[in-house]
Amino acid sequence: MTRLLLLWLLLAAACCQAAPPTFTPVTPGRTLVFPADFGAHPEFRTEWWYVTGWLRTPDGKPLGFQVTFFRSRTGNDQANPSAFAAKQLIIGHAALSDPALGHLLHDERSAREGFGLAWARTGTTDVRLDDWTMVRAADGSYRVSVHARELAFDLRLEPGQPVLLQGERGFSQKGRAPRNASYYYSQPQLKVSGSASRRSGAAVAVTGTAWLDHEWSSEALQEDAAGWDWLGANLDDGSALMAFQIRAKRGGTLWAHATVRNAAGAVAQYAADQVRFTPQARWTSPRTGAVYPVATDLALGGTTWQLRPLQQDQELDSRRSTGAVYWEGAVNVLKDGVPAGHGYLEMTGYVAPLKL
Repeated sequence: MTRLLLLWLLLAAACCQAAPPTFTPVTPGRTLVFPADFGAHPEFRTEWWYVTGWLRTPDGKPLGFQVTFFRSRTGNDQANPSAFAAKQLIIGHAALSDPALGHLLHDERSAREGFGLAWARTGTTDVRLDDWTMVRAADGSYRVSVHARELAFDLRLEPGQPVLLQGERGFSQKGRAPRNASYYYSQPQLKVSGSASRRSGAAVAVTGTAWLDHEWSSEALQEDAAGWDWLGANLDDGSALMAFQIRAKRGGTLWAHATVRNAAGAVAQYAADQVRFTPQARWTSPRTGAVYPVATDLALGGTTWQLRPLQQDQELDSRRSTGAVYWEGAVNVLKDGVPAGHGYLEMTGYVAPLKL
């Protein structure tokens, strides 16, 4: 009897074990639909709304800023009725790049979705993490509010151009396998107004331009990927430039892609063999020892763009939230040596291979 009871308990335990979580895959051919796709996609594993930009104070001082909200679906049972079940995580990163300081001011937060304190809602962009918020209004503008220990933003982002679908109508390949992909669109050339402050200083009025990326996926990176280098740049003539490369753990490039849309709306796509990042100067972090190529030349076909940092130390340590350390920095963009615009360069996987 005892052995029969033990066998029954073992079988019951095996049957009750949770099945591995399943996430909705990214597949080609899906048509992005707006405004619904401005909102969250909770059935996918990972999602982010990423805003970067250049600001100017009334005295003409340049500042870079970053505000990012991540949504991450956990492996917990999505049907669990408990309000305390961590089914979706909301993570926030914010940073201010001020050359007068010589390094980034940044902060991070994370919380399980729920309790009226943290959410990423479907239907349109509406993300909250306590008093950090990003909300899209009916007129298409965004309100972004972040109040942290060392920095604060209250910004309005106003679109002046249509949504830019990346890749093949929003299907953005990140490797040779079709599953290594994301749904991805950008909103470049956003007109920024509002206020910003650092530490205990008074808020100052700021204006500028920003770039918004919204991306969601379930398996974007292949196992032998270390991380990526990514650029989003608003050019002075009204054009928009996006480029990225996925780096291999063994060295070299696994995948690359770039998009340039001119002010008239014509889009040029660049395949992996037409995109080349060539480091020109490196900076070593005194905190992590990571070596970042902070000055880089980007070759797209027959054009070369020079990316030069607003300041070298723009490293962001988010190991308390996403587990990653990355360089996210404001860069000046030159075309064949002539000033052409401003953007943000992101470099991940230089401390340790990135895990999404």
